Amino acid sequence: MIETISRIPLLAERLREQIRRQGPITFHDWMKTALYDPSHGYYCRDEQTKWGREGDYRTSPERSSLFAATFARYFARLYEGLDRPSCWTIVEAGAGDGRFANGVLQTFQDFFPEVFAATRYIIDEISSTSRAVAQKRLLPFSSQVEFRNVDDTLDEWEADPGIIFSNELLDAFPIHRVSMHDGALSEFYVDVDEHGEFAWMLGPLSTPRLLSYFQEYGIKLGEGEVAEIGLEIEEWLTRVAARLRRGYLITVDYGLTAAELSPSGTLRGYRRHEIVEDVLAQPGERDLTTTIDWNFVKNVGHQLGFEVLEFARQDKFLLAAGLLDQLEIESQQTKREAEKLRLSTAAREMILPDGMAASFQVLVEKKS
Repeated sequence: MIETISRIPLLAERLREQIRRQGPITFHDWMKTALYDPSHGYYCRDEQTKWGREGDYRTSPERSSLFAATFARYFARLYEGLDRPSCWTIVEAGAGDGRFANGVLQTFQDFFPEVFAATRYIIDEISSTSRAVAQKRLLPFSSQVEFRNVDDTLDEWEADPGIIFSNELLDAFPIHRVSMHDGALSEFYVDVDEHGEFAWMLGPLSTPRLLSYFQEYGIKLGEGEVAEIGLEIEEWLTRVAARLRRGYLITVDYGLTAAELSPSGTLRGYRRHEIVEDVLAQPGERDLTTTIDWNFVKNVGHQLGFEVLEFARQDKFLLAAGLLDQLEIESQQTKREAEKLRLSTAAREMILPDGMAASFQVLVEKKS
């Protein structure tokens, strides 16, 4: 009987008790707990399938080997641009189960032996379950793969030169939700109503950094309009900049500019590939995400010494990086018609204007 008890109510009840004792908490803190609580947070739970058809979402590396292989070709070009160092480091932040890393290293080994020999690959992944799967998947490359995180001390690792890569990471960082109410900026908090359900409420800004954000970027909300501020993106980029001495920061995600973001906000939850109506229900069981503000990401990067080299829709980026060449190579390597069809179908999904990749963007920044 004990084994059948869900751990989700434990997280919800713990949040309720915290609110009852200490008062409403910012949505930022609520979201951080729901996603990253070490035992029961959505991304840290061992028993829940998150990726694939049986999970809540599918990422590009999970959909096709072409994604990682095409990026590997692009990485090899960057390696040449760095004057072919004898050793360089690729850091994958939010690496999941290691599919992307495996695809990159396999492509290096097969087609770019000099790059492969020079590569040290660091996996940064918060989920212990995903790390375990990645360790098993990457056993053939164990001499070149390390498992660390961005918060390790500087004397443990740095990329000089190298690449720090992330795919669908920034959209999962906890955000502050802010609204214009009665002519003043207010922040969304989470309270518990008389029925014991989580409920929204507005309160004062929890940090002066929110006000300075609006002033710095000249953002003005109309009455009732909502904005989501990813201050943790800024903190993460600052930590990354301290580790990347020379090389490239490559960010793949879905985003817009501040002017394009919805005035009602972009916060949404997913369960079994369907949008969840009540994002406050069942913390720890649903994926929560927001559309990132690319202007904010670029401006923070500029302040940290990064120069924008490329910014393009993912489908256009992959075409320019050689996806069709990689498709031809992989198609020639297999004699199975079903596999050839799978590859061509995946390629179409990645490059069609109305496909999944068209909703994503790739930002490449350089630090000299």
